Amino acid sequence: MSRFVCIHGHFYQPPRENPWLEEVEIEDSAYPYHDWNERITAECYAPNAASRIFDKDKKIIDIVNNYTKISFNFGPTLLTWLEQNNKEVYQAVLEADKESIKRFSGHGSAIAQVYNHLIMPLANSRDKRTQVVWGIKDFISRFGREPEGMWLPETAVDNEALSILAEQKIRFTILSSKQAKRIRLVNDAEWTDVSRGSIDTSEPYLCRLPSGMSIAIFFYDEGISQEIAFSNLLENGEVFANRMIRYFSQFQKQSGLLNIASDGETYGHHHRFGDMALAYALYLIESKDLARITIYGEYLDNNPPTHQVEILENTSWSCPHGIERWREDCGCCTPGTIIQMNPTNPFSHPGLKGEPISVKSCSLVSRQKWRSPLREAMDWLREILISLYDDRMRSFVTDPWLARDDYIDVIMDRSPHNIESFFSKHASRTLLA
Repeated sequence: MSRFVCIHGHFYQPPRENPWLEEVEIEDSAYPYHDWNERITAECYAPNAASRIFDKDKKIIDIVNNYTKISFNFGPTLLTWLEQNNKEVYQAVLEADKESIKRFSGHGSAIAQVYNHLIMPLANSRDKRTQVVWGIKDFISRFGREPEGMWLPETAVDNEALSILAEQKIRFTILSSKQAKRIRLVNDAEWTDVSRGSIDTSEPYLCRLPSGMSIAIFFYDEGISQEIAFSNLLENGEVFANRMIRYFSQFQKQSGLLNIASDGETYGHHHRFGDMALAYALYLIESKDLARITIYGEYLDNNPPTHQVEILENTSWSCPHGIERWREDCGCCTPGTIIQMNPTNPFSHPGLKGEPISVKSCSLVSRQKWRSPLREAMDWLREILISLYDDRMRSFVTDPWLARDDYIDVIMDRSPHNIESFFSKHASRTLLA
């Protein structure tokens, strides 16, 4: 089989815990559930761990763990919540990775994510490195192996972030096709401009970095990924499967990789029963031998890059203006009192579907002029705290920044023995309780 399909799901929830109580409080908007973590688990994370496949007579013919057949990343903050609040789903995710290793030639379905949902190009070098180190250590502690790939939140990227991934022995990451700048055959001299999203997404690319290191990049197919997220493609698993296979004839490809990426919550939370459409689509592709299901690590082993790529820096998958939605009033905005815009259909506004809203529309809803001063204030505070932290901590530890990188060990295990081990490693003198 020379046609391959890889589906990636980015599963993430922010930490919703009250920092004083370390518990998630009741969230009325998630009714009838206690909070949004609980609701999305019931609608998405749990169903994908045991998704039903029906035949044409509506009889269940199989129950499958979708995580064993797709590439996925779970944000560490979400896994922490699942571990404490839904051990069954948590264990199903971990077991899926182990099962996938058998399925995909020794490569696991799970890849890592930087620890928090940090927009990497907006962070300084130390913060980028800490986020990557924490994400890798959290991954190893849960999945029991080194991660091959790492997800960058919002696929927001710059060359420094890629260099840190490569430095930490990450083999690949995933970006949108619109984040590639130009390509050429490896070691060739002539570049081809692909900055308008015209890059061939059916193969991996080698990205040589200014640091002298390199990393592989998979650019997902923008068209099908958008259809999954924002159309009715997940209403029917057979339609979903046919759409994926049609990709090869559409681009006249007899071989290569179709790789698509979307928020994992699309399969069940954003689209009800989307987990079942995913399960049935994969079942049809495999049972009818239409293509081979794979994951990035396996495909990369068998198909090393033949082309080199340069990225468009300071870009992301969710802002057509680059990364401006996190620091400027760029036109991407959050709907406000939408019912005043269209009382007969308050949910018709494109912003509720995750689509960018124009500046003109924003003027009717809510502008984002507060972004710039907030970003400037946070950056100013960061710079002030850097000097304070470095100065004060040097009286307690030998290397304040190495201590911060290693503090993830304490976050993951707050037992007295582990805390003592942390201070034994880093303290420059005996510290009294």
